[in-house]
Amino acid sequence: MDSRQQQSKQYEKYVKEVTPTHNLWLQMLKAFLVGGAICLLGQCFLNLGTDRFGLDPQTAGSWCSLLLILCSVLLTGLNIYPSIVKWGGAGALVPITGFANSVAAPAIEFQKEGQVFGIGCKIFTIAGPVILYGIFTSWVLGLIGWAGRAFGWF
Repeated sequence: MDSRQQQSKQYEKYVKEVTPTHNLWLQMLKAFLVGGAICLLGQCFLNLGTDRFGLDPQTAGSWCSLLLILCSVLLTGLNIYPSIVKWGGAGALVPITGFANSVAAPAIEFQKEGQVFGIGCKIFTIAGPVILYGIFTSWVLGLIGWAGRAFGWF
């Protein structure tokens, strides 16, 4: 029994040594800074669209989204966005840029396998379930709404 307890203590010591420690406040600060920088860039795109190019707010918002996605995909292709994610954590993963990164990264990684079996099959590896369940949920809710109006439930 002594050797078992000694092994258990050694294992616990080993786990403590190899388990990374994280400073929660520092991680939150980094996420705030990166997410804030992405939002600042988006606001700059919006202001440029409305003030400089005379676009209405809705059109400027569409262009802002497109430009943020383009920046994210370009930075992913240049292998810069993964470093931003590693440093900024959720601040880089949560906005629209993180979703664009999750679509572009597998496509870039598997491009060597060809257009169909590489890019075509792997592009939605991470984002596919999000898109699938989003579309499915909207379909179900639309069906419920249609049935509710058709049968006078609401």
